[in-house]
Amino acid sequence: QVQLVESGGGLVQPGGSLGLSCAASGSGLSINAMGWYRQAPGKQREMVAQVTRGGRINYADSVKGRFTISRDNAKNTVYLQMNSLKPEDTAVYYCAMGYGLGFDFWGQGTQVTVSS
Repeated sequence: QVQLVESGGGLVQPGGSLGLSCAASGSGLSINAMGWYRQAPGKQREMVAQVTRGGRINYADSVKGRFTISRDNAKNTVYLQMNSLKPEDTAVYYCAMGYGLGFDFWGQGTQVTVSS
């Protein structure tokens, strides 16, 4: 059973930075897709960023130029560096991983709050 453990959420002021990480355990196969999603109160979950094992990256338009996704295949870990944070980035952030192009496993979520 694959488990994803997230860390790095918290409270940050507008314009600040925060880094998230998500490590997978229990995976016996190579993980292809890794990504981050978020869900704000009253809104649907939305894709933030995703990266394939081959390095193909996709960002939501709202975070382009501010967020950076990266991964360490040896550690089965995905990272999200968030810079120039805005109040509208406030949400629960979820990591997701999958063996193919889709996501088979989800983290428990970590709260990110951007507020002064």
